Amino acid sequence: MKKSKDIKAFNILSYTLIGLVALICLIPFLMVIIGSFTEEKEIIANGFSFFPKELSLEAYKTALKEPMAILRAYGVTASLTVIGTAIGLFIVAMTAYVLQRKDFKWRNKVSFFFYFTTLFSGGLVPWYILMVKYLGLKDSYLSLLLPPLLSVFNIIIMKSYMSGIPQALTESAKIDGAGDFTIFIKVILPLVKPALATIGMFIALGYWNDWYNSMLFINNENLYSLQYYLYKIVNNIEAYKTILAQAGGGTSLGSAISMPSESLKMALTIIVTGPIILVYPFIQKYFVSGVTIGAVKG
Repeated sequence: MKKSKDIKAFNILSYTLIGLVALICLIPFLMVIIGSFTEEKEIIANGFSFFPKELSLEAYKTALKEPMAILRAYGVTASLTVIGTAIGLFIVAMTAYVLQRKDFKWRNKVSFFFYFTTLFSGGLVPWYILMVKYLGLKDSYLSLLLPPLLSVFNIIIMKSYMSGIPQALTESAKIDGAGDFTIFIKVILPLVKPALATIGMFIALGYWNDWYNSMLFINNENLYSLQYYLYKIVNNIEAYKTILAQAGGGTSLGSAISMPSESLKMALTIIVTGPIILVYPFIQKYFVSGVTIGAVKG
Protein backbone atom coordinates (compact mmCIF):
# COMPACT_ATOMS: atom_id res chain seq x y z
CA MET A 1 0.00 0.00 0.00
CA LYS A 2 1.24 3.44 -0.92
CA LYS A 3 1.45 5.88 1.93
CA SER A 4 -0.25 9.22 1.51
CA LYS A 5 1.63 12.49 1.90
CA ASP A 6 -0.06 13.13 5.25
CA ILE A 7 1.11 9.77 6.64
CA LYS A 8 4.65 10.35 5.36
CA ALA A 9 4.74 13.83 6.91
CA PHE A 10 3.38 12.47 10.20
CA ASN A 11 6.00 9.68 10.23
CA ILE A 12 8.83 12.13 9.58
CA LEU A 13 7.59 14.47 12.30
CA SER A 14 7.00 11.71 14.87
CA TYR A 15 10.35 9.99 14.20
CA THR A 16 12.16 13.33 14.46
CA LEU A 17 10.42 14.14 17.74
CA ILE A 18 11.15 10.67 19.18
CA GLY A 19 14.76 10.96 18.06
CA LEU A 20 15.14 14.32 19.82
CA VAL A 21 13.58 12.95 23.02
CA ALA A 22 15.91 9.92 22.88
CA LEU A 23 18.89 12.23 22.37
CA ILE A 24 17.87 14.38 25.34
CA CYS A 25 17.62 11.24 27.49
CA LEU A 26 21.01 10.01 26.22
CA ILE A 27 22.93 13.25 26.89
CA PRO A 28 23.08 12.87 30.72
CA PHE A 29 24.33 9.30 30.38
CA LEU A 30 27.03 10.42 27.93
CA MET A 31 28.02 13.10 30.43
CA VAL A 32 28.38 10.44 33.11
CA ILE A 33 30.60 8.30 30.86
CA ILE A 34 32.83 11.23 29.88
CA GLY A 35 32.95 12.47 33.48
CA SER A 36 34.20 9.09 34.68
CA PHE A 37 37.25 9.47 32.41
CA THR A 38 37.92 13.13 33.26
CA GLU A 39 40.81 14.21 35.47
CA GLU A 40 39.61 15.15 38.96
CA LYS A 41 41.50 18.47 38.97
CA GLU A 42 39.77 19.55 35.76
CA ILE A 43 36.33 18.71 37.17
CA ILE A 44 37.06 20.82 40.27
CA ALA A 45 38.39 23.71 38.18
CA ASN A 46 36.01 23.72 35.20
CA GLY A 47 33.16 21.34 36.04
CA PHE A 48 31.95 18.54 33.81
CA SER A 49 32.37 18.91 30.07
CA PHE A 50 31.71 16.90 26.92
CA PHE A 51 35.22 17.76 25.71
CA PRO A 52 37.62 17.46 28.67
CA LYS A 53 41.21 18.54 28.18
CA GLU A 54 42.66 15.83 30.42
CA LEU A 55 41.55 12.21 30.55
CA SER A 56 42.30 9.81 33.38
CA LEU A 57 41.57 6.22 34.43
CA GLU A 58 42.22 7.03 38.08
CA ALA A 59 38.53 6.77 39.01
CA TYR A 60 38.25 3.23 37.63
CA LYS A 61 41.58 2.24 39.20
CA THR A 62 40.27 3.40 42.57
CA ALA A 63 36.90 1.68 42.13
CA LEU A 64 38.52 -1.58 41.00
CA LYS A 65 41.40 -1.46 43.46
CA GLU A 66 40.10 -4.66 45.08
CA PRO A 67 38.63 -6.61 42.15
CA MET A 68 37.73 -9.68 44.21
CA ALA A 69 35.66 -7.58 46.60
CA ILE A 70 33.86 -6.00 43.63
CA LEU A 71 33.19 -9.43 42.10
CA ARG A 72 31.95 -10.75 45.44
CA ALA A 73 29.58 -7.79 45.80
CA TYR A 74 28.43 -8.30 42.21
CA GLY A 75 27.75 -11.95 43.00
CA VAL A 76 25.68 -11.09 46.08
CA THR A 77 23.62 -8.48 44.24
CA ALA A 78 23.18 -10.59 41.10
CA SER A 79 22.02 -13.63 43.07
CA LEU A 80 19.64 -11.48 45.11
CA THR A 81 18.24 -9.95 41.94
CA VAL A 82 17.69 -13.27 40.16
CA ILE A 83 16.37 -15.25 43.13
CA GLY A 84 14.35 -12.38 44.61
CA THR A 85 12.77 -11.44 41.28
CA ALA A 86 11.76 -15.03 40.52
CA ILE A 87 10.26 -15.67 43.97
CA GLY A 88 8.76 -12.20 44.24
CA LEU A 89 7.07 -12.44 40.84
CA PHE A 90 5.55 -15.80 41.70
CA ILE A 91 4.23 -14.60 45.07
CA VAL A 92 2.91 -11.31 43.67
CA ALA A 93 1.17 -13.02 40.75
CA MET A 94 -0.32 -15.74 42.93
CA THR A 95 -1.55 -13.23 45.51
CA ALA A 96 -3.06 -10.97 42.85
CA TYR A 97 -4.77 -13.93 41.20
CA VAL A 98 -6.44 -14.95 44.45
CA LEU A 99 -7.53 -11.40 45.29
CA GLN A 100 -9.12 -10.81 41.88
CA ARG A 101 -11.14 -14.04 41.99
CA LYS A 102 -14.77 -13.09 42.55
CA ASP A 103 -15.51 -16.50 44.06
CA PHE A 104 -12.96 -15.97 46.85
CA LYS A 105 -15.14 -15.29 49.90
CA TRP A 106 -12.63 -13.26 51.93
CA ARG A 107 -11.02 -11.27 49.12
CA ASN A 108 -12.27 -7.84 50.28
CA LYS A 109 -11.14 -8.42 53.88
CA VAL A 110 -7.72 -9.74 52.82
CA SER A 111 -7.33 -6.87 50.33
CA PHE A 112 -8.01 -4.42 53.15
CA PHE A 113 -5.18 -5.89 55.25
CA PHE A 114 -2.79 -5.46 52.31
CA TYR A 115 -4.00 -1.92 51.66
CA PHE A 116 -3.76 -1.00 55.35
CA THR A 117 0.02 -1.56 55.30
CA THR A 118 0.38 1.20 52.71
CA LEU A 119 -1.17 3.71 55.11
CA PHE A 120 0.51 2.77 58.40
CA SER A 121 3.70 0.99 59.36
CA GLY A 122 5.40 0.01 62.59
CA GLY A 123 8.42 2.17 61.86
CA LEU A 124 12.13 1.49 61.59
CA VAL A 125 12.88 0.51 65.20
CA PRO A 126 10.20 -2.22 65.57
CA TRP A 127 11.15 -3.55 62.14
CA TYR A 128 14.83 -3.70 63.08
CA ILE A 129 14.03 -5.43 66.39
CA LEU A 130 11.85 -7.97 64.57
CA MET A 131 14.51 -8.74 61.99
CA VAL A 132 17.46 -8.93 64.37
CA LYS A 133 16.12 -10.09 67.75
CA TYR A 134 13.15 -12.28 66.88
CA LEU A 135 14.03 -13.55 63.41
CA GLY A 136 17.79 -13.63 63.99
CA LEU A 137 18.62 -12.26 60.55
CA LYS A 138 21.61 -10.11 61.49
CA ASP A 139 24.44 -10.75 59.01
CA SER A 140 22.18 -13.09 57.08
CA TYR A 141 21.56 -13.42 53.35
CA LEU A 142 17.83 -13.58 54.11
CA SER A 143 17.94 -10.08 55.59
CA LEU A 144 18.73 -8.84 52.08
CA LEU A 145 16.34 -11.20 50.29
CA LEU A 146 13.13 -10.97 52.31
CA PRO A 147 12.38 -7.21 52.81
CA PRO A 148 12.02 -6.25 49.10
CA LEU A 149 10.31 -9.54 48.22
CA LEU A 150 6.69 -8.42 48.43
CA SER A 151 5.23 -5.02 47.55
CA VAL A 152 1.57 -4.13 47.93
CA PHE A 153 1.95 -1.66 45.06
CA ASN A 154 3.04 -4.49 42.76
CA ILE A 155 0.14 -6.65 43.93
CA ILE A 156 -2.36 -3.88 43.12
CA ILE A 157 -0.90 -3.44 39.63
CA MET A 158 -0.96 -7.17 38.95
CA LYS A 159 -4.48 -7.52 40.35
CA SER A 160 -5.75 -4.71 38.11
CA TYR A 161 -4.17 -6.33 35.06
CA MET A 162 -5.58 -9.77 35.87
CA SER A 163 -9.05 -8.28 36.33
CA GLY A 164 -9.11 -7.71 32.57
CA ILE A 165 -8.80 -11.44 31.83
CA PRO A 166 -12.23 -12.83 30.85
CA GLN A 167 -13.73 -15.14 33.46
CA ALA A 168 -14.81 -17.43 30.61
CA LEU A 169 -11.21 -18.62 30.30
CA THR A 170 -11.00 -19.91 33.87
CA GLU A 171 -14.53 -21.30 33.71
CA SER A 172 -13.80 -23.25 30.54
CA ALA A 173 -10.59 -24.58 32.10
CA LYS A 174 -12.58 -25.75 35.14
CA ILE A 175 -15.06 -27.52 32.87
CA ASP A 176 -12.11 -29.36 31.29
CA GLY A 177 -11.10 -30.55 34.77
CA ALA A 178 -8.23 -28.16 35.53
CA GLY A 179 -7.57 -27.23 39.15
CA ASP A 180 -6.88 -23.74 40.48
CA PHE A 181 -3.10 -24.14 40.45
CA THR A 182 -3.16 -25.59 36.92
CA ILE A 183 -5.32 -22.68 35.75
CA PHE A 184 -2.91 -20.21 37.36
CA ILE A 185 0.20 -21.76 35.79
CA LYS A 186 -1.08 -22.71 32.34
CA VAL A 187 -3.82 -20.16 31.68
CA ILE A 188 -3.25 -17.00 33.74
CA LEU A 189 0.55 -16.62 33.70
CA PRO A 190 0.92 -16.84 29.89
CA LEU A 191 -1.68 -14.08 29.53
CA VAL A 192 -0.01 -11.65 31.94
CA LYS A 193 3.50 -11.62 30.44
CA PRO A 194 3.50 -7.81 29.99
CA ALA A 195 2.54 -7.33 33.65
CA LEU A 196 5.11 -9.92 34.74
CA ALA A 197 7.81 -8.13 32.74
CA THR A 198 6.88 -4.76 34.24
CA ILE A 199 6.63 -5.99 37.83
CA GLY A 200 9.76 -8.09 37.33
CA MET A 201 11.65 -4.97 36.27
CA PHE A 202 10.40 -3.11 39.36
CA ILE A 203 11.47 -5.95 41.68
CA ALA A 204 14.83 -6.43 39.95
CA LEU A 205 15.65 -2.72 40.13
CA GLY A 206 14.67 -2.72 43.80
CA TYR A 207 17.12 -5.52 44.57
CA TRP A 208 19.85 -4.14 42.33
CA ASN A 209 19.72 -0.65 43.83
CA ASP A 210 19.26 -1.74 47.44
CA TRP A 211 21.94 -0.59 49.87
CA TYR A 212 19.79 0.34 52.86
CA ASN A 213 19.25 -3.23 54.10
CA SER A 214 22.98 -3.91 53.88
CA MET A 215 23.65 -0.82 55.96
CA LEU A 216 21.14 -1.93 58.61
CA PHE A 217 21.77 -5.64 58.90
CA ILE A 218 25.15 -6.53 57.39
CA ASN A 219 28.56 -6.26 59.06
CA ASN A 220 30.16 -9.15 57.21
CA GLU A 221 32.03 -7.76 54.19
CA ASN A 222 31.40 -10.98 52.27
CA LEU A 223 27.66 -10.17 52.26
CA TYR A 224 27.92 -6.54 51.16
CA SER A 225 25.66 -5.75 48.22
CA LEU A 226 27.22 -3.95 45.26
CA GLN A 227 25.51 -0.64 45.97
CA TYR A 228 26.54 -0.61 49.62
CA TYR A 229 30.12 -1.60 48.83
CA LEU A 230 30.46 1.24 46.32
CA TYR A 231 28.72 3.58 48.76
CA LYS A 232 31.43 2.76 51.33
CA ILE A 233 34.17 3.44 48.77
CA VAL A 234 32.82 6.94 48.11
CA ASN A 235 32.44 7.65 51.83
CA ASN A 236 35.98 6.47 52.55
CA ILE A 237 37.39 8.68 49.79
CA GLU A 238 35.45 11.70 51.04
CA ALA A 239 36.59 11.08 54.64
CA TYR A 240 40.21 10.66 53.56
CA LYS A 241 40.11 13.88 51.52
CA THR A 242 38.66 15.73 54.51
CA ILE A 243 41.44 14.45 56.75
CA LEU A 244 44.13 15.47 54.23
CA ALA A 245 42.60 18.92 53.74
CA GLN A 246 42.40 19.50 57.50
CA ALA A 247 46.02 18.44 57.87
CA GLY A 248 46.98 21.56 55.88
CA GLY A 249 50.08 22.11 53.82
CA GLY A 250 50.58 22.20 50.08
CA THR A 251 51.33 18.50 49.71
CA SER A 252 48.32 17.35 51.71
CA LEU A 253 45.99 19.78 49.98
CA GLY A 254 47.29 18.79 46.56
CA SER A 255 46.82 15.11 47.35
CA ALA A 256 43.27 15.74 48.51
CA ILE A 257 42.40 17.61 45.32
CA SER A 258 43.97 14.99 43.03
CA MET A 259 42.16 12.08 44.64
CA PRO A 260 39.14 11.07 42.51
CA SER A 261 35.84 11.91 44.11
CA GLU A 262 33.48 13.39 41.54
CA SER A 263 34.90 11.27 38.73
CA LEU A 264 34.72 8.25 41.04
CA LYS A 265 30.98 8.78 41.48
CA MET A 266 30.58 8.78 37.70
CA ALA A 267 32.69 5.63 37.35
CA LEU A 268 30.68 3.86 40.04
CA THR A 269 27.47 4.84 38.24
CA ILE A 270 28.75 3.14 35.09
CA ILE A 271 29.79 0.04 37.03
CA VAL A 272 26.38 -0.22 38.70
CA THR A 273 24.06 0.57 35.77
CA GLY A 274 25.90 -1.41 33.09
CA PRO A 275 24.28 -4.83 33.70
CA ILE A 276 20.76 -3.40 33.98
CA ILE A 277 21.17 -1.57 30.66
CA LEU A 278 22.32 -4.80 29.00
CA VAL A 279 19.40 -6.82 30.41
CA TYR A 280 16.63 -4.35 29.53
CA PRO A 281 16.56 -4.99 25.72
CA PHE A 282 15.86 -8.69 26.32
CA ILE A 283 12.66 -8.00 28.28
CA GLN A 284 11.53 -4.95 26.32
CA LYS A 285 9.56 -7.12 23.88
CA TYR A 286 7.20 -8.11 26.69
CA PHE A 287 6.12 -4.52 27.27
CA VAL A 288 3.16 -4.84 24.97
CA SER A 289 -0.58 -4.78 25.44
CA GLY A 290 -3.56 -6.53 23.98
CA VAL A 291 -2.38 -10.12 24.47
CA THR A 292 -5.87 -11.17 25.53
CA ILE A 293 -7.55 -9.74 22.44
CA GLY A 294 -9.09 -12.62 20.59
CA ALA A 295 -8.58 -15.08 23.45
CA VAL A 296 -12.35 -15.53 23.76
CA LYS A 297 -14.35 -16.04 20.63
CA GLY A 298 -18.02 -15.96 20.10
